[in-house]
Amino acid sequence: MLETLKRVFVYARPYLRFFLMTLLFAALGVSMSLAVPVFIGEAVDCCVGKGSVDFEKLVKIIILLALTVIFSTFFQWLMSLCTNKLAFLTIRDLRADVFNKLERVPLKYIDGHTKGELTSRVINDIEIVSDGLLQGFTQFFSGIMTIIGTLIFMMMINYKIAIVVVILTPLSFIAASKITKASHDSYMKQSKLRGDMVAFAEEMAGNQKIVKAFGYDKRAEEKFDEINNAYGKIGVKATFFSSMTNPTTRFVNGLIYASVGLLGALGVIGYSTFIGTMTVGKLSSFLAYANQYTKPFNEISGVFAELQNAVSSAERVFSILDEEEIADDSDKEVLTSCDGTLSFSNVFFSYDPKVKLIRNFSLDVKSGQRIAIVGPTGCGKSTIINLLLRFYDIDSGKIELSGKSISDITRDSLRSCFGMVLQETWVFTGTVAENIAYGVPDADRERIIEAAKAAYAHSFIKRLPQGYDTVISEDCGLSQGQKQLICIARIMLMDPPMLILDEATSSIDLRTELRIQRAFLKLMEGRTSFVIAHRLSTIKNSDVILVMKQGNIIEQGNHAQLIEKGGFYAELYNSQFVS
Repeated sequence: MLETLKRVFVYARPYLRFFLMTLLFAALGVSMSLAVPVFIGEAVDCCVGKGSVDFEKLVKIIILLALTVIFSTFFQWLMSLCTNKLAFLTIRDLRADVFNKLERVPLKYIDGHTKGELTSRVINDIEIVSDGLLQGFTQFFSGIMTIIGTLIFMMMINYKIAIVVVILTPLSFIAASKITKASHDSYMKQSKLRGDMVAFAEEMAGNQKIVKAFGYDKRAEEKFDEINNAYGKIGVKATFFSSMTNPTTRFVNGLIYASVGLLGALGVIGYSTFIGTMTVGKLSSFLAYANQYTKPFNEISGVFAELQNAVSSAERVFSILDEEEIADDSDKEVLTSCDGTLSFSNVFFSYDPKVKLIRNFSLDVKSGQRIAIVGPTGCGKSTIINLLLRFYDIDSGKIELSGKSISDITRDSLRSCFGMVLQETWVFTGTVAENIAYGVPDADRERIIEAAKAAYAHSFIKRLPQGYDTVISEDCGLSQGQKQLICIARIMLMDPPMLILDEATSSIDLRTELRIQRAFLKLMEGRTSFVIAHRLSTIKNSDVILVMKQGNIIEQGNHAQLIEKGGFYAELYNSQFVS
């Protein structure tokens, strides 16, 4: 817990000025509030005797009391303003670092966690850390100042009773620490279940058509209820422990207050020579201070629950920051030219070391060749692309582009050589023009329109409410085919030296697909291209067709050669076209 808090405070270090201002305003505000019992005690002593009320002095005390309360409130407001600044700026930097970290972690980390879980950590967990910090900073600073100040004033009034208060106070800490320890584990489990629930809810809400089509409604409800019930049970347990903190400390502080009242009363009536003599006004002031002294302990113990929740969330956030990053390759060579030659030499790779996938894979690709990769699902077709673009690094072997090992050149320069259209379409919230110009942000409107026409997207874009200035998103109502045409237009605009088409026309109608194929044929002229396709009709004209099975190339050649061979490719082709 302490280690986690230290890491949070590292993010607060740049805003030390707000911390110092918080201390200053806390000191001024608390000092003013501590003067209030003194004035109250003096006011009481002004009117304790019948017919002997000193009205003139009483009015002056009331005026001073009012001014003190006003200034105390003003300084406490300034303190809250500074703590808000401190907490929000700290959390802003933390959230930015977490998001930037997600941009640098290996793709396997992103693949290994659900979007909902990562979203929950970046937004929900950091928000909880923010709430815990706000409450903790504000009440901790003012509480410490109040405790020190009231202790000084109590010592000045009657140090013997003050010592009794100090001796009994640790009972509050002992009670709070025992309860805090019990609640920490519960809050950790609660944070994990919260992430699971957010991930499941996002998954179900984002795929409602599939859920409805397969009649999964009831099962989804049951699974959500299961997670929700577990979350509710652990939440009740965590809340139970944390809610015990405040009443327990209040009970202990009540005992302290009663002890002070009893000892002070004995002093007022002169019954105890040990306590010494006290006036009614001084007793009133001392009781007020005793109440103020114990109050911060109640507040701080109440913060423990929020703090436990915040620490649990912070640990989940820092677990992202502690993840291994993709190694910095700024010292690697920047590939300035690409001739389109490529070779795989004895490449081995597995996502899971226990499950073998790519084994001893070798391939030589000449400049300008059109390479098609076919095979059953899970044979490693898309994995070849992941390795080629270094989304994943190979276990052993070598991949060379233009005669240079891809491990010796920067990822950015490597990926800039390729234009890629995937089966999964993706558009971001922005105008159609901005989506098309994603890879070439400085492209003018004329080039954007030319790319859209080449991708046969221009006609449907013109029919949109604001044409190329229409704002679109994932849920904007565009069909999958229309989104895919926008993705294809991106590549048309980039005009890269090499192409990767992974089921690029899977969501497009047959008529448009034929047009797109012609556009792709024109685009692929003179460029090395990789085409992954299940529909074998789309790759018949490829220079080389690689037939993969269980991570190995089992056949290689052009369409005619493979059909004549009568092997696995001929089997796949005939299953699609021969009845």
